[in-house]
Amino acid sequence: MTATRGLEGIVATTSSVSSIIDGVLTYRGYNIDDLADYASFEEVVYLLWYGKLPNQQELSGFKAELSKNFALPQPVVDMIKSFPLNDIHPMAAVRTAVSSLGLYDEEADEMTDEANSAKAIRLQARLASIVAAFSRIRDGLEVIEPKEDLSYAANFLYMLNGEVPDEVSEKAVNKALVLHADHELNASTFTARVCVATLSDVYSGVTAAIGALKGPLHGGANERVMKMLSEVGEPENAEEYLKGALERKEKIMGFGHRVYKDGDPRAKHLREMSKQLTQITGESKWYEMSVKLDEVMTKEKGLLPNVDFYSASVYHSLGLKHDLFTPIFAMSRVSGWLAHILEQYENNRLIRPRAEYTGPSMQKYVSIENR
Repeated sequence: MTATRGLEGIVATTSSVSSIIDGVLTYRGYNIDDLADYASFEEVVYLLWYGKLPNQQELSGFKAELSKNFALPQPVVDMIKSFPLNDIHPMAAVRTAVSSLGLYDEEADEMTDEANSAKAIRLQARLASIVAAFSRIRDGLEVIEPKEDLSYAANFLYMLNGEVPDEVSEKAVNKALVLHADHELNASTFTARVCVATLSDVYSGVTAAIGALKGPLHGGANERVMKMLSEVGEPENAEEYLKGALERKEKIMGFGHRVYKDGDPRAKHLREMSKQLTQITGESKWYEMSVKLDEVMTKEKGLLPNVDFYSASVYHSLGLKHDLFTPIFAMSRVSGWLAHILEQYENNRLIRPRAEYTGPSMQKYVSIENR
């Protein structure tokens, strides 16, 4: 047996949820460009879980089910209030709060299709509520109950800020959620599938996935991109900053992707959104800095931006706190995790790869007095 570092190029399972073929990302066969331009996030979640786009009646019913399940169990809200709010990263709070949801779900350990589908709806809705609740509690504010007549994207912004968002903000968040919803067998999705392949419950699978997403090489990248943009400060500083970082062999977040050689197809949507939003807010420098860094990185290293790069300035322009970027990623990607979890249950086999041993061999035990 010969190991492949990072399982690069290894096909670990079959899936009909999403695909990346010749640099084209699809959800259930639908090109991400079409979905980003025309679909609501709720349509995309339905598509990922049930394998088809909903008709109007199905979509209305699905949105109603999500709306009914946004509210958090009060013990979970009380637990969030007990966290050391100013000393932890929001992803640690989200991970713990999501795990605790399973304690208050009577169907947590039921493994029927109906029970798992119901839990998926509850998790999808409540992840947004957890992110908003944590942010407000940390700021000393009261938790806001959702509005049943708002979209998923609008409800999140309403629960976060206490105001019904304008159309531009709602559309921007919706598009970002669509673009982040699934991405084949990424690290967090693989983690979720490995977990539930033991026939562990849905809450365990999503909690495990959140733990994987928390890392800066996965979901934490856009937060690090915003930190970089803040350090650059102005567009005229971008080239010197980036060349200096490259000379110091620092890792530049937001560029390159293992499965894309000709660029991430999601990046162009977020680039255009960044341009529009920064113009609206009167802070075009964030977009201009991003473009300059993009140009220099392409010239110096031949690396193109991925989905994380322009999402940083998009979220910043929406007034979102920088350390909430990864939790918002989780709000979207939980739809993909759940689609893969449900698919894993349908045709399950324990995931148990092997390792290429590289340690010493033929060693003899020596009694402790002779060591």
